[in-house]
Amino acid sequence: MSFGKYIERRLEIFDRVKGQQESQEKVKIQIKTVHGEIEGLSHETTPFKISQEINPNHKEFIVARVNEELWDAHRPFERDSVVEFLTFSDEDGKKVFWHSSAHILGEACESNFQCNLCLGPPTESGFFYEMHMDRTVVPEDYKALRKDMRKIMKENQKFERLEMTKTELLEMFAENPLKVELIQDKVQDRSTVYKCGPLIDFCLGPHIPSTGYVKAIEVLHHSSSFFLGDSSRPVLQRIYGVSFPSKDELLVHLMNLEEAKKNNHRKIGADLDLFFFSPMSPGSCFFMPKGTFIYNALIRLMRENYRKRGFKEVITPNVFTNELWKTSGHWDKYKEDMFCFPADNTEMALKPMNCPGHCLLFEHMSCSYRDLPLRLADFGVLHRNEVSGALTGLTRVRRFQQDDAHIFLSQEMVAGEIEQCLQFLEEVYGLLGFKYTVCLSTRPEKYIGEISVWDAAEAQLKAALEKSQVAWTLNEGDGAFYGPKIDISVCDALGRKHQCGTVQLDFQLPERFALKYAGKEGSSERPVMIHRAILGSVERMSGILLEHYKGRLPPWLNPNQIAVIPVSQNEIPYARVVAQEMSEMEVSVDASECTLNKKILNAEKARYSYVIVVGPKEAAAHHVSIRNLVNRTTVTVTLQAAREMITEGIRNRVSAPADAMQFLPSPGTKGLPAQVSQAMVCLEKLVLAIKTKVMETLRIR
Repeated sequence: MSFGKYIERRLEIFDRVKGQQESQEKVKIQIKTVHGEIEGLSHETTPFKISQEINPNHKEFIVARVNEELWDAHRPFERDSVVEFLTFSDEDGKKVFWHSSAHILGEACESNFQCNLCLGPPTESGFFYEMHMDRTVVPEDYKALRKDMRKIMKENQKFERLEMTKTELLEMFAENPLKVELIQDKVQDRSTVYKCGPLIDFCLGPHIPSTGYVKAIEVLHHSSSFFLGDSSRPVLQRIYGVSFPSKDELLVHLMNLEEAKKNNHRKIGADLDLFFFSPMSPGSCFFMPKGTFIYNALIRLMRENYRKRGFKEVITPNVFTNELWKTSGHWDKYKEDMFCFPADNTEMALKPMNCPGHCLLFEHMSCSYRDLPLRLADFGVLHRNEVSGALTGLTRVRRFQQDDAHIFLSQEMVAGEIEQCLQFLEEVYGLLGFKYTVCLSTRPEKYIGEISVWDAAEAQLKAALEKSQVAWTLNEGDGAFYGPKIDISVCDALGRKHQCGTVQLDFQLPERFALKYAGKEGSSERPVMIHRAILGSVERMSGILLEHYKGRLPPWLNPNQIAVIPVSQNEIPYARVVAQEMSEMEVSVDASECTLNKKILNAEKARYSYVIVVGPKEAAAHHVSIRNLVNRTTVTVTLQAAREMITEGIRNRVSAPADAMQFLPSPGTKGLPAQVSQAMVCLEKLVLAIKTKVMETLRIR
């Protein structure tokens, strides 16, 4: 069958099934909104209609949440309902918007490539569609795709939802073996398709009302992938894109992408000689001395907090027999992601997490209720067998360490302990300069234990979150297989989210390991277990921080803390005296024969926190001039005052060199005149405007 005939047949089946479906009985229902209750009819009244009754000018509404379920704006209510109206600003609204945009891309791909579409989901920062075709995608294809996508948007095609039986779905997609396999695997009796223009896709939805809601769309890049991530399956072409409700938002996003490319942690790591990767050990980072400084500074931060907060650090083995993982339940759920090998007629595995080992520790310690809560912390090396195609710098590795902790406690201690975990997390993220979001992830499809136990655990986490008064969202079905969890994502300088911290409540592992402690009455009691991480992977957090700060890390975290620059060769001896005075910090002397300006430029490129310039006047008076490379100011103080100021700033973990000036004893400051500072601000605004205009010009096709 030709591709054109396949499209026609697909549309015919859609119309046939739609025509055969019986109209549902309409009964009066009550619809609750934040504005009050409204009466409607089941199978007739829609969220869109309710939205228009409340506010006819509410044009940003793109999708509803009905009884906690995402719902198409034009899909009728089926019973009494509670409805929320979501926009692109809402996290779920953004996902739906990008999912719908993937369908726009899919329609353009079918038109251009006559391909078999596979999956087209939203991602954290856009969407992709992958497809099987008889050639590879090339950048020269982008122009035609952009043109077709803009045409689809202009046509304002409606998204139509239709429920179909499994038999009808298999008939509709008979010419697409990828969809057939997905339907066979995912559908039991019935599922849904969505239609926009000639595209009909096997999809659960929901979607935005029509393609016209997308005002700006862009193809970003492409890659190859394997069907269902299995390297033994067909190779697919994957095209990535992004879209927004306005052109301005797209322009800002594209500029941020350019900024992110320029400040990618892999580039910064190479420029500053922090770390590297070798094909001899894929996914395992080699940290150079300066990179190791950053790594150790983060671990030192956590260790200091552990001492204050009652955590006890432990060291556990790297290799365990498969009996441990069978007991914990990881062998059935996680074996494919573990490095396994035979030894002494037994199958062994490198540990991918610390929790089972900590269960053995608790068992060995024979605790009583007086020992609880028992807080165990572990920086042990972990290994996870990530597929090679997923390895990405420091953010996705095979060998890593975590600020991993497990807290064993009694049932009545849970709420208070989780509250302390959240306070700990807020303090660390605040110090690192991150805003963050909190999400409660509940029972997944594949889980162990009783549902009643899960329900109790989820209720306790909800209660703790509500008591802490932090804003949080619900992510149903994304918990760990052994318990619900609170996931925390940090937001970097470009607004990107990175899931790092987690607080997980676990009733299952204490049960599986038969853990006990002596209760007040002498009885044996079962502890509850909390899994807790704040940094998450230290490798990943290092990469996120490098990009967040564009390589110019806070002084306490920076391996390039102080550069001492002599004005001429005559001041080199005094420069070495200054360096010796600062020797408890990371300090270097530029004794090269470069010009002063070149030396300062080199220090700026190396992202030094403090640049100390010493000339003949400074040497004679035993003073130093400290240059702030951010605001271009210079402070001249005694050598002793400079050492105290910088030392105190690093000890107090100030976020920027300028903040350390509070520790100076009334220094004399040589700053820029106010008019010059204002002119520099105006110049920065002008540069931004020029960049915006350039981006607009580049995007005109």
